[in-house]
Amino acid sequence: MRRSFWAAIIMVVSFDGLSAAPGAQPIGSAATFDPEPWLEDLDQMRSAFTTKYPDLEWEVFQHELDLSALFEDTRTRLRGARDVAESQKALTDLTRHFGDRHVGLRWPGAFNSVSTAGSSTDCAELGYDKKMQAWPLATLMPGFIALSPAPSSIFPAGLLTIAGHKIGIIKIPMFSPRAFPEFCEAAITELQIDRSMSCDTACAERIESWGSARMTLDLQGTIDAIKAAGAETLLIDVSDNGGGSEWAEAAARMVTATRLESTPMYFMKGAHWARRLASKENELRMAARSANGKDAELLTQLADLVAARRKDAETPCDGEPLWHGKHPSCVWLGNGFYSTGLLRSGDAATLRSKSWGKLVFTPLQYPYKDGIWHGPLIIVVDGGTGSAAEQFAAELQDNHAAIIVGAPTVGAGCGHTDGGTPTTLKNSGAILEIPDCMRIRPNGLNLASGVQPDVLVGLRTDDSPHRRAELLVDKLKIAQPIARNLH
Repeated sequence: MRRSFWAAIIMVVSFDGLSAAPGAQPIGSAATFDPEPWLEDLDQMRSAFTTKYPDLEWEVFQHELDLSALFEDTRTRLRGARDVAESQKALTDLTRHFGDRHVGLRWPGAFNSVSTAGSSTDCAELGYDKKMQAWPLATLMPGFIALSPAPSSIFPAGLLTIAGHKIGIIKIPMFSPRAFPEFCEAAITELQIDRSMSCDTACAERIESWGSARMTLDLQGTIDAIKAAGAETLLIDVSDNGGGSEWAEAAARMVTATRLESTPMYFMKGAHWARRLASKENELRMAARSANGKDAELLTQLADLVAARRKDAETPCDGEPLWHGKHPSCVWLGNGFYSTGLLRSGDAATLRSKSWGKLVFTPLQYPYKDGIWHGPLIIVVDGGTGSAAEQFAAELQDNHAAIIVGAPTVGAGCGHTDGGTPTTLKNSGAILEIPDCMRIRPNGLNLASGVQPDVLVGLRTDDSPHRRAELLVDKLKIAQPIARNLH
């Protein structure tokens, strides 16, 4: 499952493993500090970017990043560093030059404040934290009236009237149940999980699956309540929403009657995706053996196509020319189908009747219904909207299903599949996180470039929440008629 942008925020702390021994000179002393282990870690990072980072070609030719100059500057900083803190900062600053915000370092002692290795099941230890929830910006707009009774405890909702037209407003705080500890607690009770026992991977997946299903039903109920309240236009607020999971694909299909076509996805050739595709091929062939007629034919065709792309993944492309500002002589990335799996679009009801539906169209892992909302649609984004939330907005924009209002998004592209391909640096112990896939939009832009709003709002990071809401409501006077005309 892909991790959200905010779940991979860079944290920088000092750690004891490289501190001076008792009685030695202070760590800040140039006479005692040895930069060589850090330089070795820098070389390891260079190798990781060359072999694992799908955006590397985009970084050089679209983001215009001078890779060699960046690493040489970092090398100079490390040689002049006086202590661990300065060395950490040099490496962290390096990662911040990359355009995809999924790139980052996690230092020992700051990996996670939680652990799943305990002897009992605890939601905090499983990573459930309400601090991941984004603040509901749109609900602060002058004239907003909350629905009463509230149709959901997690999706703030209400109405706003502009020029005599009712806008229904729903805030999605995050595209993952991990932002809602109450869902974790309810899942443990509902699934009769023994709290005295440790929760392994399968247990954690059961809890998250239950929470995702509950989110789906809650969003459906909230949309129904908005419709019953007489809204003519629906506004979905994903400002400051840092992402989440593939649940974003299901949510996007709930808020529009347009048959959405998913974003093409590409992957970094290598062992990670070769294993992933081999597993998918095996599942497809097993499904084909138990299917009949055209279903068996389709599954076999898909298995053959996956096999061809698995073979491509087994032949990595040499990225060394990119460090010299040149394109590789081979095709840099493999074709990973779509953000929704093997099919670009699909009818949920029809595919759900197939035992193999989830295998080819990943949104079916959630119990959503297509097109619960049929009217005009507005999506609010800002500089805190990232990862899965960007994919949600981009897909609706690219299919001409919604008007995007707000500020340019953060630029956190495809993220990590099946745990990604993290690299543990040999000497410092830091973990380098690099995305393993890339999404390319119909306009040819990498999603890591961010989403540009159709109606721009001059939101500044130091504006107060109410000031941001006032700026937003003024622009809705422009966006609402555009959304109606689009619909």
